[in-house]
Amino acid sequence: MRSLGEQVRDWHRGAEAVARGDWGSALRLFSGVVELPSRMSFNVGCVHLLAGDPEAALQAFDQAVTKDTCMAVGFLQRGVAHFQLERFQEALADFQLALEQLRGNSVIDYTQLGLHFRLQAWEVLYNMASAQCRLGLWAEAADTLAEAVSKWPERAQEGLAVALYHVQKRAPLQPRQVPPGEVFRPHRRYLEHLEPMDFLGKAKVVVSAVPDDRPSGVQPEQRPSVAPAGKMVPSSSGEGLRGAAAQDSKGSVAVTVQCTLTVELQAPRGAGLAGLRALLAEALPAQAQQAQLSYWAPEDSKLWVPIPGEDALQKAWRDAASAPHGLRLQCRGAGGRPVLYQVLAQHDYLAQGPEDLDLRRGDMVDVLAEVDEAWLEGHRHGYIGIFPKSFVAPPSGAVPKPGPGPEQEDRL
Repeated sequence: MRSLGEQVRDWHRGAEAVARGDWGSALRLFSGVVELPSRMSFNVGCVHLLAGDPEAALQAFDQAVTKDTCMAVGFLQRGVAHFQLERFQEALADFQLALEQLRGNSVIDYTQLGLHFRLQAWEVLYNMASAQCRLGLWAEAADTLAEAVSKWPERAQEGLAVALYHVQKRAPLQPRQVPPGEVFRPHRRYLEHLEPMDFLGKAKVVVSAVPDDRPSGVQPEQRPSVAPAGKMVPSSSGEGLRGAAAQDSKGSVAVTVQCTLTVELQAPRGAGLAGLRALLAEALPAQAQQAQLSYWAPEDSKLWVPIPGEDALQKAWRDAASAPHGLRLQCRGAGGRPVLYQVLAQHDYLAQGPEDLDLRRGDMVDVLAEVDEAWLEGHRHGYIGIFPKSFVAPPSGAVPKPGPGPEQEDRL
């Protein structure tokens, strides 16, 4: 039997094949995945619909809803296949089953299961009306659309009112379906384990530190030197920040910057943001130019406070005046986006979809955006995703004790 890793790889490759329109490869790859059979059958059905084979799609959707009798989107797509085969009574029955599986909810969001699609109740009613039109049930179709308009008046602007007008004029409707190319995709946490990991890194040749161990006439490259504690300090070349590195400790302040490496600098007290970045660029050019700097403010509930401009940096200098270890900075940010503040995970959160962010109790998370009242978008350990606001709290400086977290439904 093929390993789970091999199946996940085929699942991912199948989704990529769908994106580039390679139906044959997509069908072959999806058929080799035995895990999560309902989603794979659904994917196969969607590919057959895209390839113009509704009969084969119907068989695949049959398997999907047989293996998962609560898959509302499966009933929706099977109804579309029946509709394309002009089996309108069967299509109407499937659309009614899809509405039943909504269980009175206005929407089911499949994004967290790997399918970027939100099944709306009004869309299902729209499809029911489209099948009723083909069966000659014009009055029933008008009643169905009128029900949708009355329950979701804001959706009338999205086509319900126009559809009702067409039905009253006895003009048929075409059913709505999952957007072409959208299929269930594997969660990114599965894909992470498929990538090879380089624990040693790549060797990099620099000029030897032994004075006589280099060809005649070759001068050593100016580079950071390694401090005994494993930290890096820029060499005193007399350049950058008006020779700040060469100043004596009397007119300078120790600045510790945490990026990929931890760098120790000597900077003039009150130095500007551009000068500080110039000095940092001697040791870490990529982080210095792209990442956002934050400073450590233990008296602040957010701990690491972003430095978006000069005013914030000057406040950091003032706060650091009485600090025993000088100014502590950190390169923060993801994809050029600033960090709004930080939160501390109070409970474990298992990501439920490709856009979610895994959390472990005690994790410090950079908040990049407030999605809504219940969800935040954040960055942790190189990954960006959304997570429930109820699982985190402002940091207090202590790791929370183990305890039951908010109820999390396993939607996988």
